[in-house]
Amino acid sequence: MHSTDLQDDDCFALRQASRHISKLYERHLSEVGITPTQFSILRALCRCPNLTMTELAQAMVMDRTTLVRALQPLLRRGLVVAPAEEQSNRRLRVVLTRRGGAKLDEAAAHWAAAQASFERNFGQQQAAHLRSELFRMTSELSER
Repeated sequence: MHSTDLQDDDCFALRQASRHISKLYERHLSEVGITPTQFSILRALCRCPNLTMTELAQAMVMDRTTLVRALQPLLRRGLVVAPAEEQSNRRLRVVLTRRGGAKLDEAAAHWAAAQASFERNFGQQQAAHLRSELFRMTSELSER
């Protein structure tokens, strides 16, 4: 017999919280025309400019197909490029453009406003603890 109590469903609780928080960040980042996933991709490419597609997918905890779908609008808008010399190489790289860096800078203030709003409502210490636990959980699960 299975339980129908959603209060005991870890997956449901995490997905519900994720959707709730995502809506907050989407609302703020929509003002600069990017999604939270796109913001994270731009930030990852800014911090680690030599990532291959496989490494970027791993950093984002996404499969390559999902990553390619998320990259398409960024490529079309010239925020990232896949250099021609890299395309023949099986280790395709995606590079943040100057325009992408400017978009990231523009979006950072909106991301910070979303972050501040979440921390104000949830509590700064609770948010830090939640982040720590979520990163610990994903780190431990990825090692298995």
